[in-house]
Amino acid sequence: MAHIELGNESPGIGGLMEYRPDTGRALSGLAEVLLRADETIDRDDNTLTRGERELIATYVSSLNQCKFCSTSHAAFAAAQLPGGAEAVVDTCADLDTAPVSDKVKALLRVAGAVQQSGKAVTPELVAAARETGATDLEIHDTVLIAAAFCMYNRYVDGLGTWAPDDPAGYEAAAQRIVAEGYMARHREPAV
Repeated sequence: MAHIELGNESPGIGGLMEYRPDTGRALSGLAEVLLRADETIDRDDNTLTRGERELIATYVSSLNQCKFCSTSHAAFAAAQLPGGAEAVVDTCADLDTAPVSDKVKALLRVAGAVQQSGKAVTPELVAAARETGATDLEIHDTVLIAAAFCMYNRYVDGLGTWAPDDPAGYEAAAQRIVAEGYMARHREPAV
């Protein structure tokens, strides 16, 4: 049970968004831009796929031990990455042997530093990411995704929301997110 009365039974951040739809729209909009907007950004210096961005969110949420966010975003990443769930689990378990590109590994190291403290992101980590081909925009977005997920994780856990144990719910949510995005829950019903 959440620390406050939410007036709904939805798990994790969903319950919080139903409780406060105005902030829910803003938080969903941020997630939409950071995790899904690859074809809407009019720039060619961001090659991170949706799955790779979801993997950054998963990695940070895993480091923060946020069950709801790490499990849900792991499902979202798995649905969009080659190697699926196994690739996500292997990446979160050991970056050195992760089945992802060197660039993604370097960016995940940057994200892990952000999870500790923004000041933990060193020029050496950024240089290592650049050496693997990461652009300034990709480094920017990695830092922002990591920082945002520290906030989302603390929001979800700080208000004591619940997380389902059944993986089927996360997999169904992944299909919805992949197909419709993060803003779907905030769209007005058609008349």
